[in-house]
Amino acid sequence: MKLSRQFTVFGSAIFCVVIFSLYLMLDRGHLDYPKSPRHEGSFPQGQLSMLQEKIDHLERLLAENNEIISNIRDSVINLSESVEDGPKSSQGNFSQGAGSPLLPSKQLSLTVDPEDCLFASQSRSQNSDVQMLDVYSLIPFDNPDGGVWKQGFDITYKSNEWDTKPLQVFVVPHSHNDPGWLKTFDDYFREKTQYIFNNMVVKLKEDPRRKFIWSEISYLSKWWDNIDTQKKDAVKSLLENGQFEIVTGGWVMPDEAAAHYFALIDQLIEGHQWLEKNLGVKPRSGWAIDPFGYSPTMAYLLRRAGFSHMLIQRVHYSIKKHFSLHKTLEFFWRQNWDLGSVTDIFCHMMPFYSYDIPHTCGPDPKICCQFDFKRLPGGRFGCPWGVPPETIYPGNVQNRAEMLLDQYRKKSKLFRTTVVLAPLGDDFRYCERTEWDYQFKNYQLLFDYMNSQPRYNVKIQFGTLSDYFDAVDKEDAANRKNSQSIFPVVSGDFFTYADRDDHYWSGYFTSRPFYKRMDRILESNLRAAEILYYFALKQAQKHKISAFLSSSHYTMLTEARRNLGLFQHHDAITGTAKDWVVVDYGTRLFHSLMNLKKIIGYSALLLILKDKHSYESYSSDTLLEMDLIQKSQGSLPQKYIIELSANPRYLVVYNPSEQERNSMVSVYVSSPTVQVSSASGKPVEIQMSAVWETTSTISQTAYEISFLAQMPPLGLKVYTLLKSTSSNPHLAEYILYNGNIENKGIFNMKTIKSAKEDITLENSFIKLRFGQSGLMEEMINKEDGKHHEVKVQFAWYGTTSKKDKSGAYLFLPDGEAKPYIYTTQPLVRVQRGRFYSDVTCFFEHVTHSVRLYNVQGIDGQSVEVSNIVDIRKEYNREIAMRISSGINSQNRFYTDLNGYQIQPRVTMSKLPLQANVYPMTTMAYIQDAEHRLTLLSAQSLGVSSLKSGQIEVIMDRRLMQDDNRGLEQGVLDNKITANLFRILLEKRTVVNMEEEKKAVSYPSLLSHMTSSFLNHPVFSMTAKTPMPTLQLLGEFSPLLSSLPCDIHLVNLRTIQSKVDGKHPNEAALILHRKGFDCRFPSRGTGLLCSTTQGKISVQKLLNKFTVASLIPSSLSLLHSPADARNISEINLSPMEISTFRIQLR
Repeated sequence: MKLSRQFTVFGSAIFCVVIFSLYLMLDRGHLDYPKSPRHEGSFPQGQLSMLQEKIDHLERLLAENNEIISNIRDSVINLSESVEDGPKSSQGNFSQGAGSPLLPSKQLSLTVDPEDCLFASQSRSQNSDVQMLDVYSLIPFDNPDGGVWKQGFDITYKSNEWDTKPLQVFVVPHSHNDPGWLKTFDDYFREKTQYIFNNMVVKLKEDPRRKFIWSEISYLSKWWDNIDTQKKDAVKSLLENGQFEIVTGGWVMPDEAAAHYFALIDQLIEGHQWLEKNLGVKPRSGWAIDPFGYSPTMAYLLRRAGFSHMLIQRVHYSIKKHFSLHKTLEFFWRQNWDLGSVTDIFCHMMPFYSYDIPHTCGPDPKICCQFDFKRLPGGRFGCPWGVPPETIYPGNVQNRAEMLLDQYRKKSKLFRTTVVLAPLGDDFRYCERTEWDYQFKNYQLLFDYMNSQPRYNVKIQFGTLSDYFDAVDKEDAANRKNSQSIFPVVSGDFFTYADRDDHYWSGYFTSRPFYKRMDRILESNLRAAEILYYFALKQAQKHKISAFLSSSHYTMLTEARRNLGLFQHHDAITGTAKDWVVVDYGTRLFHSLMNLKKIIGYSALLLILKDKHSYESYSSDTLLEMDLIQKSQGSLPQKYIIELSANPRYLVVYNPSEQERNSMVSVYVSSPTVQVSSASGKPVEIQMSAVWETTSTISQTAYEISFLAQMPPLGLKVYTLLKSTSSNPHLAEYILYNGNIENKGIFNMKTIKSAKEDITLENSFIKLRFGQSGLMEEMINKEDGKHHEVKVQFAWYGTTSKKDKSGAYLFLPDGEAKPYIYTTQPLVRVQRGRFYSDVTCFFEHVTHSVRLYNVQGIDGQSVEVSNIVDIRKEYNREIAMRISSGINSQNRFYTDLNGYQIQPRVTMSKLPLQANVYPMTTMAYIQDAEHRLTLLSAQSLGVSSLKSGQIEVIMDRRLMQDDNRGLEQGVLDNKITANLFRILLEKRTVVNMEEEKKAVSYPSLLSHMTSSFLNHPVFSMTAKTPMPTLQLLGEFSPLLSSLPCDIHLVNLRTIQSKVDGKHPNEAALILHRKGFDCRFPSRGTGLLCSTTQGKISVQKLLNKFTVASLIPSSLSLLHSPADARNISEINLSPMEISTFRIQLR
């Protein structure tokens, strides 16, 4: 009876949805007749095409509707199955991978609001003038000699062009300071940067017409901490009168390929918070002259932070030429997915080869170099073109002014306005007082002369970046035709960069991968520490726990933000600094990682204590210790072994995800007789696995136990561990091929000379087939029984035999990759267990492991791949992992940008191999009409799809020479490096393959969630010693329920208090609503969330706390919207990242 009632309810629900959707369709599809009266009998052409459009629109809506209905059907089938069968366990003997431990049936289906599916299907209609994918197919990528402007063309003009509107030139003095590159951050500061600031204060004061811009707050804050109030006041007055401007104002000028959007936002907030507190300024123009390629993610973040203008420089020389020819160097940069124009930000692309003085006054570097007065004869360096600068005096001022003006005029011909930007600076410039004098005095003489000659029709002066943008805006406003701007709209990205010939900068996407992985580990620890710290701070304030309040946690948190921020610099995460500078970065990351583990331990302890006041007696030392220990900045983390005794020890697990989560927790214990119990005392099922000391010896003193923990979102869950003879763990079983085992201990282990038949692993979703060398060859979908070729192989790249070879920046291979050859079959170890099974093969350079979790839910649907790579003995080689499949992806593939959005890619035969390598921060995928194969990554690396059906990722590179980009060394400091991935194969339903050619694509919800779980693993902590007196709660559950599936909590970041010494009160709540594609089955994903059209009720958000206030803010907290007030409902559009000031009590 109950069953049929449920079916009736579902039937009527579907009926209602269909009717409502049709109503919506008709509502959206109604015909808009033109307002003008029309003549009887005639039916204007315009209306016919409009009618045609409406019909197309209706057809599209019908298709969308079908998708929505099939999604709902999936959910209903799910539910009905779980109602009919109750919790069922698959049959099958143990060694074949046992039945999955099931969750309660309510978890098997996912409810997606039909409206939430419209975004991904609508945003396939492109609305920009210039799409970078089209530009790539247009450009020939030839490289003819352009004359004095080698990579460009000859520029001509008529001398009367400025008669009606004079040329307006802004010369913008700047100094590019790398926070670490050839020297460490501290060495650069000591030897160079502090003098730039000291001299700036004096030299700008000498003449109010002088200007200067600065970007890196990491350096400014270090100087600020060491100067007197007199200097501080001088800086403030220079900012006030517009002589000095802070541009971008992030902690660093970050790399845009390998950096994750969490860290990009964090370093921007760190810089902006520092500026607000110390200088009271709000930067409004972006300045990124040195990152090696540009991501639209950064443009979006600047826009959200309240910026209206930005500037970029390192763009492929062929694209610069193309943009110059079409006068599109200044444009509105719009996100691929933006259906309107809300993401538009004005962007200026510098036209020439470099940001130094020879390449910024105009097209001819031989002439521009003569106007870099630091290169006057007698100085340390001159002009490579052979003609030195001359000091300006009345006798040469006319001749020199006309030479320089000719360059400015030629440069202006590449733009749509009569305003010219001429940056004046280079790396670590304006160090000595003499340089300030040489540059400013000589230029002032040139300006005075030019401005005094009406026949030149020029107005020239020093300016800041915003002075230039303001003048451009003014001219745009004057020239607007019916509110239409004179500038085009561009969408897409600017990777992969080449600065000359076939020198593509795709090597740095992978260089120093050990630290790229460490960066991501630090990010997940920082985010966990931030969230737990803010919750703990609120409880400590409520209960007046002075031991917590007086601690140095916030200072350590700030230092960790700054160390992570420093590492986002474009010579740090990129792997393009000197060896000892890399060690300096690594030491900072490592130091902060240790501190964050302490903050997590202390905060978790306070939150989980029954009696908060007992915190004082337990907090003298870190009571809760993390289970991963890293010995040094250059070594891999190891698991800590928990000593067991008859007294129970607490194990606390933290779920950093905003979703309720059912994940595997694995810890090492000292004894095989172990019992794990939940807080209520109920024993928990465990898998016990061997801890391997070498490839074929197991530890007799350590055992790995794994169990399933169901954890509340952002919450803590408490378990106890004790030594118990009555424990009954499920022992994993082992087979070793091509090797022997010394001592089997308690485990059932077989050794087999060599694999005669294929090895298989399976769970309730997938079956995997491996070849005899232990490499995966096939994935079988359990639902429909289909077999899919998914082959994992390794390959080597060498470097070219030409003069220019691969180095830290450049990838210059000697042709296609050669297969990884091994002469003897590797040792292969197969483990089969209750909760997970895996196959590990040991090659000389890679230990490769593929694991399948026997879990219902997210973790069971994809395959975990981990590689431990060691190429320390190699010579000029790079090692790649290639996944080959039967997917007919042709030449198209998709990579993410900064973990924020997906950028479609096309592999082009007209480009060299290295040009078809792109950055992957968190995922890359290929697809055809029926399937999508995604490689999810826990570290940034270079990725390509050089043949249909393939994804290839470069895992490490060892290079013996410099690649002539200033580093003056190869890459020889390789470490044993761990890489972690997941492979997800999904069925998809696509109506129209033409849609696929569009410039936008989205992951599925399952893929988003898998990526989130991969990048934010569960944290486990244990009490240092058994403490009979310690009383903990069973769990700490701060949210009332999971957040909507498509909303990610980016951070909950405590904000500094305005007054030193006062406790912070507010936090920045940063949320991101993800765009996702609905055309994937959502059955059995184990998600306990739904989507809600981006709405969250503030009152229904938290469980343990009250929201005292929640006020919208700009991304980096510098601006409040005009109508900023306390809100009761959060409302996010798809893809939106928003910051709110939140106060809890």
